Amino acid sequence: MSTDRPSPEPRSAYACFVPVPTRWMDNDLYGHLNNVVYYSLFDTAVNRYLIDQGALDIHHGAVIGLVVETHCNFFASLAFPQQVEAGLRVARRGRSSVRYDIALFAEGEAMSAAAGHFVHVYVDRGTRRPVAELPPAYQLALRPLERS
Repeated sequence: MSTDRPSPEPRSAYACFVPVPTRWMDNDLYGHLNNVVYYSLFDTAVNRYLIDQGALDIHHGAVIGLVVETHCNFFASLAFPQQVEAGLRVARRGRSSVRYDIALFAEGEAMSAAAGHFVHVYVDRGTRRPVAELPPAYQLALRPLERS
């Protein structure tokens, strides 16, 4: 078992940023965003990016992404009404899957308050079977998020 404890990352570690709003209902009794909200912000940021890039059509697209793995490390509290910016990058791309690394930053902060990943498997909307290859629109949208 690794003893390396994850640590916050700087903005420069991410290729693109998507603003994601916090909501009144996101705060828990302890005065910060509840843990499950972080996953919702991850999902919102990835899908917002794909929609904005013209890759994802949530209502009529033939291909959709299903989340098959998630992870999050927490470093600092976030709370409503803070503005949050999600940093995105692609850590790995397969034939039908993508691992997105996502970090949440309080607006203007240099270091991430939370960081984690989502793995999406892209499937045919009707059959829910993995596609043979990511469609060209997805491949094009993902290129700016892939960093060496």
